Amino acid sequence: MRTGGEHMSNPEDCELKGGASEESEIVHNDTGITRREFIIAGTATVAATMLPTLAYGQTPQQPKLVQPQMAKVALKVNGTSHELELDTRTTLLDALREHLRLTGSKKGCDQGQCGACTVIVNGRRINSCLTLAAMHQGDSVTTIEGLGTPDNLHPMQQAFVKCDGYQCGYCTAGQICSAVAMLNEIKAGIPSHAMADITAQPKLTGAELRERMSGNICRCGAYSNIAEAITEIAGRTV
Repeated sequence: MRTGGEHMSNPEDCELKGGASEESEIVHNDTGITRREFIIAGTATVAATMLPTLAYGQTPQQPKLVQPQMAKVALKVNGTSHELELDTRTTLLDALREHLRLTGSKKGCDQGQCGACTVIVNGRRINSCLTLAAMHQGDSVTTIEGLGTPDNLHPMQQAFVKCDGYQCGYCTAGQICSAVAMLNEIKAGIPSHAMADITAQPKLTGAELRERMSGNICRCGAYSNIAEAITEIAGRTV
């Protein structure tokens, strides 16, 4: 005798397929479909309803290609005027490297964290990977190529050679551009976070040098030689 919570199947409602005892093989007399077949059919139906429907004879739409928006950008780079037609999304770094072939400025992280792309714009150093070329209409840009040539090196370049302020050289262009602009910042009285009194005239102490050059990373670890080169030039200019 069964309790009230149990269900008594009617032998006339179902029969076992092939004498099997598994619940999944129960065949319903009215449809002839097993439980397993019913689950498979239901799953396929749900999956089909989730697919995008297309009218008869209609083909899937192709994604539309977005045409770049171009702009004319006038730049004065290393004393020479250039007018470029650029995608408005082009960074200043890519404009210099890919369009003007000034490859001294390096693309290190492309996120403004390493300083390898540092150039001088209107006398101030910036990370050229973080700014768009179209934002510098009419600006004056100085890259490592504009500081000096192999036959006529800039004093900072000479100091880096003398003090061995590089190893692999990948960061060197950014280090030199940053160092030149940094000494001009000190001369102009621009304060830094290392100064106890921001109203005082800044001086190139060890702490000042490390703070002001902290945005330029040397993965080879030539920091002591870089600091020596900068200090040598600072003694002449600051």
